[in-house]
Amino acid sequence: MQPILQTYPDAGALVFGCMGLGGEWNAVEISTEARRQSYSALDAAVEQGFMLFDHADIYGRGKAEQVFGDYLSLQPHLRDQILIQTKCAIRVASEDAVGRYDFSANYIRRQVELSLRQLQCGYIDILLLHRPDPLMQAEEVAAVLLELQQQGKVKHFGVSNFGWPQLQLLQSYLAQPLLVNQLEMNLGHIDWLEQNVLTGMPQGAAHFFSYGTVEYCQQHKVQIQAWGSLAQGLFTGGKKPATAAQQKTADLVAELAAQYQTTAEAIVLGWLMKHPAGIQPVIGTTQPQRIAACAKARGLSLSREHWYALYVASRGAPLP
Repeated sequence: MQPILQTYPDAGALVFGCMGLGGEWNAVEISTEARRQSYSALDAAVEQGFMLFDHADIYGRGKAEQVFGDYLSLQPHLRDQILIQTKCAIRVASEDAVGRYDFSANYIRRQVELSLRQLQCGYIDILLLHRPDPLMQAEEVAAVLLELQQQGKVKHFGVSNFGWPQLQLLQSYLAQPLLVNQLEMNLGHIDWLEQNVLTGMPQGAAHFFSYGTVEYCQQHKVQIQAWGSLAQGLFTGGKKPATAAQQKTADLVAELAAQYQTTAEAIVLGWLMKHPAGIQPVIGTTQPQRIAACAKARGLSLSREHWYALYVASRGAPLP
């Protein structure tokens, strides 16, 4: 069982990523067309049984949370049927300050209040710290997270893009276990596998992925969520392969989709889900047809041979 399902049995094997909602990031307002597209995507996600919706305060410069909140306001009964996860702590560059990360208590507190207003809901199910802040004071972070939980504003917490030492440090100050670690993982981003397979080999140094993070999450029941899980359509026809290895992988994905009588998206996601860490892919498409195609990954079980065939194709060379 995936770790997150122990806390939220209805969370599901897939996460709907809301980063594409609300339109262009540089637009000030949500256009009529962007709202239509966002509502259509959310209708499709709900229809396909997605239960966990992943946000961040910076997605669409706030418009993703806003349009989602507007969608919820039209059908308030939906809030009790879904889980909302959002992230904070990335501060976008401004005229008087560089872009940076901010784990200060005041900033976390402020951004949670902002997300609650934009999402138009009374609580957040899971709050993630978006990217590690080198100036993190773990005790201060733990105190503000406890405060938010006691106030009923956030139920559970997690992180994104953390290595295991950072996870371990923050967890040492928290009574409640961190529930999630969101990491970039897909068939085109396989350093998390290569680093382990190439242990003790010089070429392993070219595949850094915070060694031991996947195993730490498995051991401590931290749910790994894979952002970028579809590799922007690189292996499913949405983006042209740039290398021979990518083309070979895309061809194999199409071949296996036909063999398993499913979609290319299901093969790409099913490859991640086959791993013993119980990886939960986050899909970011807003196209209803692709959302339905992704949903077919549920229940797909790739053979061990086919999993390795995809891995070897992606790495562009035989295993050592």
